[in-house]
Amino acid sequence: MAATSAALRVLETSHPPVYYLPLEAFAPGALHPVSGRTHCEFKGAASYYDVVSGGRRAARAAWRYEDPAPGYEALTETAALYPGLMDVVRVDGEDVQAQEGDFYGGWITSRVTGPFKGPPGTWGW
Repeated sequence: MAATSAALRVLETSHPPVYYLPLEAFAPGALHPVSGRTHCEFKGAASYYDVVSGGRRAARAAWRYEDPAPGYEALTETAALYPGLMDVVRVDGEDVQAQEGDFYGGWITSRVTGPFKGPPGTWGW
């Protein structure tokens, strides 16, 4: 569905990294725009996408910043995936563990340690 060696690794406070993949890394027709947006205080307005592959659809499993805030222009032609909504996500051959919760899209590998936002009781950090 997607593969690249040119992902952008973005770090945020109390989050595991999120990897943004170039749009050309996705198979044609894999990303389908859906309604609704959210706003990141740093990056700006995010648009959401269903991810379609192998006859299956993962609802709102990807997002992107089409017109990101100043300083985040490198994200314009990229999209990120919620790893917990995919069958498998890998970084350098290692399976990614999804960040807990249904809001954050962090990618946890053996190279990062928590604690992380997401589980119950962490929203106030």
